[in-house]
Amino acid sequence: MSRSYDSMDPKVMDDDMLKAAVGEQGPQEEAGQLAKQEGILFKDVLSLQLDFQNILRIDNLWQFENLQKLQLNNNIIERIEGLENLVNLIWLDLSFNNIETIEGLDTLVNLEDLSLSNNRISKMDSLDALVKLQVLSLGNNQISNIMNVIYLRRFKCLRTLSLSGNPIAEAEEYKMFIYAYLPDLVYLDFRHIDEQAKEMAKLKHQYSIDELKHREALMQARLEDEQARREKLAEHKLAFIDHLDGSFLFDSMYSEDVEGNKLSYLPGVGELLEAYKDKFVIICLNIFEYGLKQQEKRKLELDTFNECVQEAIQENQDQGKLKVAKFEERHLLNLNTIREESDLPTIEKKLLECSDDINELFNMLMTLEMQLVEQLEETINMFERNITDLVGLFIENVQSLMAQCRDLENHHHEKILEIAINTLEKILKGEMDEDLPDDVRALFVDKDTIVNAVGASHDIHLLKIDNREDELVTGINSWCAQLLDKIHKDEIMRNRKRVKEINQYVDHMQSELDNLECGDIID
Repeated sequence: MSRSYDSMDPKVMDDDMLKAAVGEQGPQEEAGQLAKQEGILFKDVLSLQLDFQNILRIDNLWQFENLQKLQLNNNIIERIEGLENLVNLIWLDLSFNNIETIEGLDTLVNLEDLSLSNNRISKMDSLDALVKLQVLSLGNNQISNIMNVIYLRRFKCLRTLSLSGNPIAEAEEYKMFIYAYLPDLVYLDFRHIDEQAKEMAKLKHQYSIDELKHREALMQARLEDEQARREKLAEHKLAFIDHLDGSFLFDSMYSEDVEGNKLSYLPGVGELLEAYKDKFVIICLNIFEYGLKQQEKRKLELDTFNECVQEAIQENQDQGKLKVAKFEERHLLNLNTIREESDLPTIEKKLLECSDDINELFNMLMTLEMQLVEQLEETINMFERNITDLVGLFIENVQSLMAQCRDLENHHHEKILEIAINTLEKILKGEMDEDLPDDVRALFVDKDTIVNAVGASHDIHLLKIDNREDELVTGINSWCAQLLDKIHKDEIMRNRKRVKEINQYVDHMQSELDNLECGDIID
């Protein structure tokens, strides 16, 4: 059964409670000792036990980002919340609380064991994100619809399920239904499922299961198609030619064009519009195909650049390691000689030689780094020229193709205007045989009205073309600028890191030598 409020006031999950809990549970772990100190970092805690605390609301757990096991059973919690940052959680116990709805678990993608027994839950749902779920305990709740069990078929790792104490567990077909619809289960209500019982259940529900599998297969196929569509669209966006592989741009020109849609009723406009659309879509497809090819060229250029950079860095590092290895071999021999030497002048001479060797190593390593900086600078500059040229050529050719779209639109506009003027003359002379919708006929009151209507339609079309061109040009220019900026910043950071490493190593060597010198002189 769920927990009822007792005489104690509900407690708040604040820092004091959390520090106390970590401190009490932590003697076996270093994190537990740290909990007693001021400014404890809860991110080091892997397991947290907060049962029987009279907690009403889950809160202040965001700092436990590496928590793997959380025990919140036997409280008075009413909602599952405040767990979104616990992405590493594997085991969660919320049994014996007052929870009515399963929620707030969307980020817990690593959860394997979930206990929600002895609450007030009436429906199994909102667990979709728990793709690794192996153990689910929902005993002693208020789940009454046995068909709700079918929801659990999506959890391919689920092996242990507990539903005893729910209204559905009283149904005559309860066990056989679950055996049939959840064939991968190993344990139900803490009992091992017999394979023979599974076979009997499968035979009994064979028809319904086959039908369900068929629906699931169709759904899975649709999901896979949708996923493939999203991946393709993402690929097209990377090439800046998304929605140019069909009539999307053309259709968008007319989607908000009220006047243009009215004009399509004029005699001869339908055929003209179809021919216009066919030619327009061909140009869009040309842009699309060209964009994909150019994306491949840019990708190849970037991959080649990254390979060159990595090869240069690796070669430079290998040279540096070789010089360090030779230095350390010689340095160790000198240190051993110094430790064994008793003659002070000889010791001082050897110390001086060691110091000179350290300075020489520093100069060699810094020289290598400067050589690498120059080499990478030349490589980056060459890549910058190449990628800028590729982007510039792409923009130039796309703008040329977009200009063809505008030419088509201008030609179509002239034809529409000609048809509209002729239609106006026929209407004014009473020679118009075709019936036109009232809203279309309302355009033909005078020449200015119809010219304005045709012009407004034309302006909308040109604006759509211009906006798509601007979107493409702005997008690829922004991508290029951000890429080059990142490359330059990454190289600056790499150089700073390497110089820091060299200085730290040399300082360590020199400090070691200075300590040895002081010790020998004192001795």
